[in-house]
Amino acid sequence: MEMKKRALVSVSDKAGVVDFCKGLVGCGFEIISTGGTAKVLKDAGLKVIGISEITGFPECLDGRVKTLHPNVHAGLLAMRSNPEHMKQLEELGINTIDIVCVNLYPFKATLAKGADFAECVENIDIGGPTMIRAAAKNYQDVAVIVDPEDYGKVLEELKAGGVSLETKKYLQYKVFAHTAVYDSLISNYLASQLGITFPDSVTFAYEKAQDMRYGENPQQQAVFYNEEFIRPGSLSSAKQLWGKELSYNNINDANGALELLKEFGSTPAVVACKHANPCGVGTGASIHEAYMRAYASDPVSVFGGILAINGEVDAATAEEINKIFIEIVMAPSYSEEALKILEGKKNIRLLQIEDISAPRAADAFDMKKVYGGLLVQQYDNTLIRDGDMSLFERKAPVEEKTLSTGKTRTVYGLGVVTDRAPTPDEVEALLFAWRVVKHTKSNAIVIGKKGRTTGIGMGQTNRIWAAQQAIAHAGAEAAGSVMASDAFFPFPDCVEECVKAGITAIIQPGGSIQDKASVEACNAAGIAMVFVGDRHFKH
Repeated sequence: MEMKKRALVSVSDKAGVVDFCKGLVGCGFEIISTGGTAKVLKDAGLKVIGISEITGFPECLDGRVKTLHPNVHAGLLAMRSNPEHMKQLEELGINTIDIVCVNLYPFKATLAKGADFAECVENIDIGGPTMIRAAAKNYQDVAVIVDPEDYGKVLEELKAGGVSLETKKYLQYKVFAHTAVYDSLISNYLASQLGITFPDSVTFAYEKAQDMRYGENPQQQAVFYNEEFIRPGSLSSAKQLWGKELSYNNINDANGALELLKEFGSTPAVVACKHANPCGVGTGASIHEAYMRAYASDPVSVFGGILAINGEVDAATAEEINKIFIEIVMAPSYSEEALKILEGKKNIRLLQIEDISAPRAADAFDMKKVYGGLLVQQYDNTLIRDGDMSLFERKAPVEEKTLSTGKTRTVYGLGVVTDRAPTPDEVEALLFAWRVVKHTKSNAIVIGKKGRTTGIGMGQTNRIWAAQQAIAHAGAEAAGSVMASDAFFPFPDCVEECVKAGITAIIQPGGSIQDKASVEACNAAGIAMVFVGDRHFKH
């Protein structure tokens, strides 16, 4: 039997499919199609062979079974170079299929619109993945197209004599990349429905957003991928209004600023970051006041930094920003005048993130790639346990006897552990500093006053160095400030530095075997200290 050139076309995304099929017909192909695709092609005046004419069997079960038939799959999988395969096709009266153009049921779009479980399951494609995987396995004989972007290239090569082996291999790769993402969306959705947080094996789907000029350093290649579903309040949802393309370091550093900004909710706040660490944070009655406080926190380090702002940037704030070099400004909106002012700087990047304060989604995870593996954890979403403000009330310690030694030690619970409780102003300042230290690389110490940081010490290999660094940065501003420590004091030396600097109150997790020494040092100096339990390491 004489084999006819045939293309099987069945797509959910019908963009460009009519023109593509007209091109195929012009190259001598017969078109086989199914359901809605067949109707679109017929309405465009194309002659179409219905799938039932190929299978000899009607589409059934509400379209669940259309292409799952030997007459289709033998035509896809027969190796043209294998005489036995071709002999069997002739004996069975099956024609080869040389081109497959299929994209799958819109499972991602179904999820995105919030469909119920039954509708999501109904949008799991069966015949489509089976066909394109079969065609891709037989890549040397079948060109399989899953992306409308490839229609032009395939037609161009067909008109020049045939689709090249190199292009067929590329199309094969795209099939398995496509089905891998498709299956990952399905498996992760089903895991979420079952409440499985950390499955035994996992695949995450990401989509390339942009190629980077380079990575952390010029000798490193890099790329930025978005999650398949854009997270509100993330850099993936940002609209760039001005400036050159973001770099690898820009994106990494900007993310650190965004993470901290979310801690302040709707309170006007400005976060200045450098190398993903905060260098100045301010809140106020207005964005302008918040910016001035953030800038005053560290006017040296903010140079060349990144600003995350949770309210509209007005002209007065823009004028202040323009007095120094800033890499990136991120905000939900800008006044027209502010935009004109900021666009006067050639090298600034302006990002609009309309939902910049949106909290993280419950199903979002913090992930770190390590060589040979992946660390996955829940985000650190706590501030103080259950929002329990009674932690700022005096709690009496208890005496506990150690069974192994028979010695008695003082054990401190959560709450105010010193003779003096913090004043309301100190409580406000402590909570502010606690929010900031949570997003500062460990070992971390943050000192501050109501509405602003005064000194930040981060990334040190011991806690006393972090404390000394924060106090040194604050200078005279240290006096009257409060201190937050991301983990407990292993020795009373940090308290001793607070005494010398004039710091009045401390917030820390507590839990060290040396807690008593730190508490006694605070009591001797009249410093209030609060234990809140949860530590906030950030590496």
